Amino acid sequence: MPLWPVYTGTRTPHDGIDELPPPPPWRAFDGGPALALPAEADDAFAGSPDRAHRAETYRATEETVQLVNAALYLRRPLLVTGPPGTGKSSLAYAVARELRLGPVLRWNITSRSTLHDGLYQYDPLSRLYAARRVLSTAGRSSRAGAGRTGNEGVENHLRLGPLGTALLPHTRPRTLLIDEIDKSDLDLPNDLLNVLEEGQYEIPELVRAARDTPVAQVLADGTDARVPVERGRVRCRAFPFVVLTSNGEREFPPAFLRRCVTLRLRQPDDEQLAGIVRAHLGEPDEQARRLIERFLSRVGGGDLATDQLLNAIYLARASDLGAESLDELAERLMPYLGLGPQTDVF
Repeated sequence: MPLWPVYTGTRTPHDGIDELPPPPPWRAFDGGPALALPAEADDAFAGSPDRAHRAETYRATEETVQLVNAALYLRRPLLVTGPPGTGKSSLAYAVARELRLGPVLRWNITSRSTLHDGLYQYDPLSRLYAARRVLSTAGRSSRAGAGRTGNEGVENHLRLGPLGTALLPHTRPRTLLIDEIDKSDLDLPNDLLNVLEEGQYEIPELVRAARDTPVAQVLADGTDARVPVERGRVRCRAFPFVVLTSNGEREFPPAFLRRCVTLRLRQPDDEQLAGIVRAHLGEPDEQARRLIERFLSRVGGGDLATDQLLNAIYLARASDLGAESLDELAERLMPYLGLGPQTDVF
Protein backbone atom coordinates (compact mmCIF):
# COMPACT_ATOMS: atom_id res chain seq x y z
CA MET A 1 0.00 0.00 0.00
CA PRO A 2 1.24 3.58 -0.69
CA LEU A 3 2.54 5.52 2.27
CA TRP A 4 0.37 8.38 3.57
CA PRO A 5 1.57 10.75 4.73
CA VAL A 6 4.92 10.76 2.96
CA TYR A 7 5.86 14.01 4.66
CA THR A 8 5.03 13.60 8.35
CA GLY A 9 6.25 16.89 9.85
CA THR A 10 8.09 14.95 12.56
CA ARG A 11 11.49 16.41 11.48
CA THR A 12 13.02 12.91 11.26
CA PRO A 13 14.74 12.30 7.88
CA HIS A 14 13.59 9.19 6.01
CA ASP A 15 13.21 7.72 2.51
CA GLY A 16 9.42 7.80 2.37
CA ILE A 17 9.53 9.64 -0.96
CA ASP A 18 10.32 6.27 -2.55
CA GLU A 19 6.89 5.05 -1.40
CA LEU A 20 4.96 7.61 -3.45
CA PRO A 21 2.42 5.90 -5.75
CA PRO A 22 2.72 6.50 -9.51
CA PRO A 23 1.52 9.95 -10.57
CA PRO A 24 -1.91 10.54 -12.08
CA PRO A 25 -1.79 9.67 -15.81
CA TRP A 26 -2.08 13.35 -16.71
CA ARG A 27 0.96 14.19 -14.52
CA ALA A 28 3.31 11.40 -15.65
CA PHE A 29 6.67 12.50 -17.08
CA ASP A 30 9.33 10.48 -18.87
CA GLY A 31 12.35 12.75 -19.25
CA GLY A 32 15.84 11.34 -19.65
CA PRO A 33 18.58 10.43 -19.38
CA ALA A 34 17.80 9.78 -15.71
CA LEU A 35 19.88 11.75 -13.22
CA ALA A 36 20.54 10.91 -9.57
CA LEU A 37 20.22 13.63 -6.93
CA PRO A 38 23.40 15.64 -6.31
CA ALA A 39 26.13 13.86 -4.33
CA GLU A 40 25.53 16.28 -1.44
CA ALA A 41 21.90 15.17 -1.06
CA ASP A 42 22.62 13.49 2.27
CA ASP A 43 24.24 16.68 3.58
CA ALA A 44 21.99 19.23 1.92
CA PHE A 45 22.68 21.98 4.47
CA ALA A 46 26.47 21.74 4.68
CA GLY A 47 27.80 25.27 4.94
CA SER A 48 24.31 26.67 5.66
CA PRO A 49 23.73 26.40 9.43
CA ASP A 50 20.95 29.00 9.26
CA ARG A 51 18.96 26.96 6.75
CA ALA A 52 19.68 23.75 8.65
CA HIS A 53 18.33 25.34 11.83
CA ARG A 54 15.16 26.49 10.09
CA ALA A 55 14.58 23.03 8.62
CA GLU A 56 15.19 21.24 11.93
CA THR A 57 12.97 23.52 14.02
CA TYR A 58 10.03 24.00 11.64
CA ARG A 59 6.76 22.98 13.29
CA ALA A 60 4.15 21.85 10.77
CA THR A 61 0.43 21.96 11.53
CA GLU A 62 -1.86 19.06 10.60
CA GLU A 63 -3.27 21.10 7.71
CA THR A 64 0.25 21.79 6.43
CA VAL A 65 1.15 18.08 6.50
CA GLN A 66 -2.02 17.14 4.61
CA LEU A 67 -1.62 19.75 1.87
CA VAL A 68 2.11 19.09 1.39
CA ASN A 69 1.25 15.44 0.81
CA ALA A 70 -1.54 16.39 -1.58
CA ALA A 71 0.97 18.41 -3.64
CA LEU A 72 3.47 15.51 -3.60
CA TYR A 73 0.87 12.91 -4.63
CA LEU A 74 -0.69 15.07 -7.36
CA ARG A 75 2.67 16.41 -8.62
CA ARG A 76 1.35 19.95 -8.32
CA PRO A 77 3.00 23.18 -7.09
CA LEU A 78 2.18 24.24 -3.52
CA LEU A 79 1.19 27.91 -3.21
CA VAL A 80 1.81 29.00 0.39
CA THR A 81 0.28 32.32 1.45
CA GLY A 82 0.27 34.14 4.76
CA PRO A 83 1.73 37.05 6.73
CA PRO A 84 5.53 37.51 6.93
CA GLY A 85 7.20 35.34 9.55
CA THR A 86 4.70 32.47 9.47
CA GLY A 87 7.19 29.99 8.00
CA LYS A 88 6.36 29.96 4.28
CA SER A 89 9.89 29.57 2.97
CA SER A 90 11.04 27.45 5.93
CA LEU A 91 8.50 24.82 4.90
CA ALA A 92 10.44 24.06 1.71
CA TYR A 93 13.63 23.41 3.69
CA ALA A 94 11.80 21.27 6.25
CA VAL A 95 10.29 19.02 3.56
CA ALA A 96 13.60 18.72 1.71
CA ARG A 97 15.37 17.73 4.91
CA GLU A 98 12.80 15.15 6.06
CA LEU A 99 12.44 13.50 2.62
CA ARG A 100 16.17 13.74 1.75
CA LEU A 101 15.55 15.66 -1.47
CA GLY A 102 18.94 17.36 -1.57
CA PRO A 103 19.77 21.08 -1.53
CA VAL A 104 16.81 23.41 -2.03
CA LEU A 105 16.86 25.34 -5.30
CA ARG A 106 15.80 28.91 -4.51
CA TRP A 107 14.50 31.56 -6.92
CA ASN A 108 13.95 34.93 -5.23
CA ILE A 109 11.39 36.90 -7.22
CA THR A 110 11.53 40.64 -7.87
CA SER A 111 9.45 42.93 -10.08
CA ARG A 112 12.07 42.40 -12.82
CA SER A 113 12.11 38.59 -12.74
CA THR A 114 11.19 36.77 -15.95
CA LEU A 115 10.59 33.12 -16.82
CA HIS A 116 13.86 33.12 -18.74
CA ASP A 117 15.75 34.06 -15.54
CA GLY A 118 14.43 30.97 -13.79
CA LEU A 119 15.15 28.59 -16.66
CA TYR A 120 18.69 29.50 -17.72
CA GLN A 121 21.17 32.31 -18.29
CA TYR A 122 23.17 32.60 -21.52
CA ASP A 123 26.05 35.04 -22.06
CA PRO A 124 26.49 35.65 -25.82
CA LEU A 125 29.24 38.24 -25.28
CA SER A 126 31.52 35.81 -23.46
CA ARG A 127 31.00 33.32 -26.30
CA LEU A 128 31.89 35.97 -28.86
CA TYR A 129 35.11 36.83 -27.02
CA ALA A 130 35.98 33.13 -26.73
CA ALA A 131 35.41 32.62 -30.49
CA ARG A 132 37.68 35.56 -31.26
CA ARG A 133 40.41 34.07 -29.08
CA VAL A 134 40.10 30.75 -30.94
CA LEU A 135 40.36 32.48 -34.32
CA SER A 136 43.34 34.48 -33.14
CA THR A 137 45.09 31.34 -31.91
CA ALA A 138 44.29 29.54 -35.18
CA GLY A 139 45.91 32.35 -37.12
CA ARG A 140 49.11 32.04 -35.11
CA SER A 141 49.35 28.27 -34.96
CA SER A 142 48.97 25.79 -37.80
CA ARG A 143 48.07 23.13 -35.25
CA ALA A 144 44.88 24.91 -34.23
CA GLY A 145 41.77 23.57 -35.92
CA ALA A 146 39.13 25.79 -37.41
CA GLY A 147 36.33 23.85 -35.72
CA ARG A 148 34.72 24.13 -32.31
CA THR A 149 37.31 24.16 -29.52
CA GLY A 150 37.58 24.99 -25.86
CA ASN A 151 35.19 27.71 -24.74
CA GLU A 152 33.74 28.23 -28.22
CA GLY A 153 30.90 25.77 -27.48
CA VAL A 154 27.51 27.24 -26.52
CA GLU A 155 27.23 25.10 -23.39
CA ASN A 156 30.30 26.75 -21.88
CA HIS A 157 28.48 30.08 -21.75
CA LEU A 158 25.18 28.85 -20.38
CA ARG A 159 24.01 27.92 -16.87
CA LEU A 160 20.64 26.52 -15.84
CA GLY A 161 18.60 28.58 -13.38
CA PRO A 162 16.79 27.18 -10.32
CA LEU A 163 13.59 26.36 -12.24
CA GLY A 164 15.55 24.91 -15.15
CA THR A 165 17.59 22.73 -12.77
CA ALA A 166 14.51 21.53 -10.88
CA LEU A 167 13.01 20.24 -14.15
CA LEU A 168 16.00 18.08 -15.02
CA PRO A 169 15.12 14.35 -15.25
CA HIS A 170 16.07 13.45 -11.67
CA THR A 171 15.00 10.06 -10.35
CA ARG A 172 13.78 11.79 -7.17
CA PRO A 173 12.04 15.17 -7.05
CA ARG A 174 14.14 18.23 -6.34
CA THR A 175 12.75 20.97 -4.07
CA LEU A 176 12.26 24.37 -5.70
CA LEU A 177 11.39 27.46 -3.63
CA ILE A 178 9.95 30.31 -5.71
CA ASP A 179 9.96 32.99 -3.05
CA GLU A 180 7.55 35.96 -3.01
CA ILE A 181 5.82 35.28 -6.31
CA ASP A 182 3.42 38.13 -5.49
CA LYS A 183 6.24 40.63 -6.07
CA SER A 184 6.61 39.55 -9.70
CA ASP A 185 5.55 41.30 -12.87
CA LEU A 186 1.89 40.64 -13.71
CA ASP A 187 2.87 38.26 -16.54
CA LEU A 188 5.15 35.87 -14.62
CA PRO A 189 2.45 33.63 -13.02
CA ASN A 190 0.88 33.10 -16.45
CA ASP A 191 4.29 32.49 -18.02
CA LEU A 192 4.95 29.78 -15.43
CA LEU A 193 1.72 27.94 -16.27
CA ASN A 194 2.90 26.13 -19.38
CA VAL A 195 6.30 25.13 -18.00
CA LEU A 196 4.89 23.78 -14.72
CA GLU A 197 2.01 22.08 -16.53
CA GLU A 198 4.16 20.41 -19.19
CA GLY A 199 7.23 19.81 -16.99
CA GLN A 200 9.57 20.71 -19.83
CA TYR A 201 11.21 23.55 -21.74
CA GLU A 202 13.64 24.19 -24.59
CA ILE A 203 16.92 26.08 -24.73
CA PRO A 204 16.94 27.62 -28.24
CA GLU A 205 20.69 28.18 -28.24
CA LEU A 206 21.28 24.45 -27.70
CA VAL A 207 18.53 23.42 -30.15
CA ARG A 208 20.33 25.38 -32.89
CA ALA A 209 23.67 23.78 -31.95
CA ALA A 210 22.24 20.23 -31.74
CA ARG A 211 23.44 19.27 -35.22
CA ASP A 212 27.06 19.57 -34.12
CA THR A 213 26.51 18.92 -30.39
CA PRO A 214 23.51 16.62 -29.82
CA VAL A 215 24.33 16.27 -26.11
CA ALA A 216 25.54 19.40 -24.33
CA GLN A 217 27.10 19.36 -20.86
CA VAL A 218 25.60 22.33 -19.00
CA LEU A 219 26.24 23.80 -15.56
CA ALA A 220 23.34 23.34 -13.13
CA ASP A 221 22.19 25.90 -10.58
CA GLY A 222 24.03 26.00 -7.26
CA THR A 223 26.88 23.71 -8.30
CA ASP A 224 29.92 23.44 -10.56
CA ALA A 225 28.75 20.04 -11.84
CA ARG A 226 27.61 19.64 -15.43
CA VAL A 227 24.52 17.75 -16.56
CA PRO A 228 23.65 16.38 -20.02
CA VAL A 229 20.97 18.13 -22.09
CA GLU A 230 19.95 16.30 -25.27
CA ARG A 231 19.20 18.43 -28.33
CA GLY A 232 18.41 21.46 -26.22
CA ARG A 233 15.30 19.94 -24.62
CA VAL A 234 14.76 19.39 -20.89
CA ARG A 235 11.88 17.28 -19.53
CA CYS A 236 11.46 16.21 -15.92
CA ARG A 237 11.19 12.61 -14.77
CA ALA A 238 10.08 13.11 -11.15
CA PHE A 239 8.09 16.34 -10.95
CA PRO A 240 9.81 18.66 -8.44
CA PHE A 241 8.29 19.70 -5.13
CA VAL A 242 7.60 23.35 -5.98
CA VAL A 243 6.80 25.80 -3.18
CA LEU A 244 5.61 29.26 -4.25
CA THR A 245 5.30 31.76 -1.41
CA SER A 246 3.14 34.88 -1.27
CA ASN A 247 2.54 37.54 1.37
CA GLY A 248 -0.90 38.12 -0.10
CA GLU A 249 -0.01 41.42 -1.74
CA ARG A 250 -1.86 40.62 -5.00
CA GLU A 251 -4.43 38.35 -6.62
CA PHE A 252 -3.39 35.55 -8.97
CA PRO A 253 -5.10 34.51 -12.23
CA PRO A 254 -7.75 31.77 -11.77
CA ALA A 255 -5.91 29.50 -14.26
CA PHE A 256 -2.76 29.74 -12.12
CA LEU A 257 -4.65 28.98 -8.90
CA ARG A 258 -6.37 25.94 -10.45
CA ARG A 259 -3.00 24.35 -11.09
CA CYS A 260 -1.74 24.80 -7.51
CA VAL A 261 -2.50 23.24 -4.15
CA THR A 262 -3.07 26.26 -1.89
CA LEU A 263 -2.02 26.44 1.76
CA ARG A 264 -2.89 29.47 3.87
CA LEU A 265 -0.71 29.92 6.95
CA ARG A 266 -2.02 31.96 9.87
CA GLN A 267 -0.40 33.67 12.80
CA PRO A 268 0.25 31.09 15.55
CA ASP A 269 -1.68 31.15 18.83
CA ASP A 270 -0.12 31.22 22.31
CA GLU A 271 0.40 27.44 22.48
CA GLN A 272 2.01 27.33 19.04
CA LEU A 273 4.21 30.32 19.88
CA ALA A 274 5.41 28.59 23.04
CA GLY A 275 6.27 25.53 20.91
CA ILE A 276 8.17 27.69 18.41
CA VAL A 277 10.12 29.37 21.20
CA ARG A 278 10.88 25.95 22.69
CA ALA A 279 12.18 24.64 19.36
CA HIS A 280 14.47 27.62 18.79
CA LEU A 281 15.50 28.78 22.27
CA GLY A 282 14.46 26.14 24.80
CA GLU A 283 11.66 26.13 27.37
CA PRO A 284 9.95 29.56 27.66
CA ASP A 285 10.63 31.23 31.02
CA GLU A 286 8.52 33.89 32.73
CA GLN A 287 10.09 36.71 30.74
CA ALA A 288 9.47 34.84 27.45
CA ARG A 289 5.83 34.19 28.32
CA ARG A 290 5.34 37.85 29.15
CA LEU A 291 6.79 38.78 25.75
CA ILE A 292 4.54 36.21 24.06
CA GLU A 293 1.48 37.81 25.71
CA ARG A 294 2.58 41.25 24.57
CA PHE A 295 3.22 39.93 21.07
CA LEU A 296 -0.25 38.37 20.85
CA SER A 297 -1.90 41.57 22.02
CA ARG A 298 -0.37 43.48 19.13
CA VAL A 299 0.01 40.95 16.31
CA GLY A 300 -3.60 41.34 15.20
CA GLY A 301 -2.73 44.67 13.64
CA GLY A 302 -0.39 42.95 11.21
CA ASP A 303 2.69 44.90 12.31
CA LEU A 304 4.59 42.00 13.91
CA ALA A 305 6.09 38.70 12.78
CA THR A 306 7.22 35.65 14.74
CA ASP A 307 10.91 36.28 14.11
CA GLN A 308 10.63 39.62 15.92
CA LEU A 309 9.33 37.87 19.02
CA LEU A 310 12.22 35.37 18.90
CA ASN A 311 14.74 38.19 18.62
CA ALA A 312 13.27 39.95 21.65
CA ILE A 313 13.32 36.73 23.73
CA TYR A 314 16.89 35.92 22.68
CA LEU A 315 18.06 39.39 23.65
CA ALA A 316 16.26 39.18 26.98
CA ARG A 317 18.09 35.94 27.81
CA ALA A 318 21.47 37.00 26.50
CA SER A 319 21.58 40.34 28.36
CA ASP A 320 21.82 41.15 32.04
CA LEU A 321 19.33 44.01 32.01
CA GLY A 322 16.67 44.26 34.67
CA ALA A 323 13.04 43.39 33.99
CA GLU A 324 11.95 47.00 33.52
CA SER A 325 14.78 47.77 31.09
CA LEU A 326 14.10 44.55 29.20
CA ASP A 327 10.42 45.39 28.79
CA GLU A 328 11.29 48.82 27.45
CA LEU A 329 13.89 47.43 25.05
CA ALA A 330 11.56 44.69 23.80
CA GLU A 331 8.88 47.31 23.16
CA ARG A 332 11.33 49.20 20.98
CA LEU A 333 12.60 46.12 19.16
CA MET A 334 9.50 44.13 18.32
CA PRO A 335 8.02 46.52 15.74
CA TYR A 336 11.25 46.74 13.76
CA LEU A 337 13.71 43.93 14.37
CA GLY A 338 13.63 40.74 12.26
CA LEU A 339 16.19 38.03 11.64
CA GLY A 340 16.95 39.45 8.21
CA PRO A 341 15.21 40.41 4.97
CA GLN A 342 11.99 38.40 4.62
CA THR A 343 13.17 35.62 6.91
CA ASP A 344 10.77 32.96 8.18
CA VAL A 345 11.58 30.98 11.31
CA PHE A 346 8.26 29.32 12.13
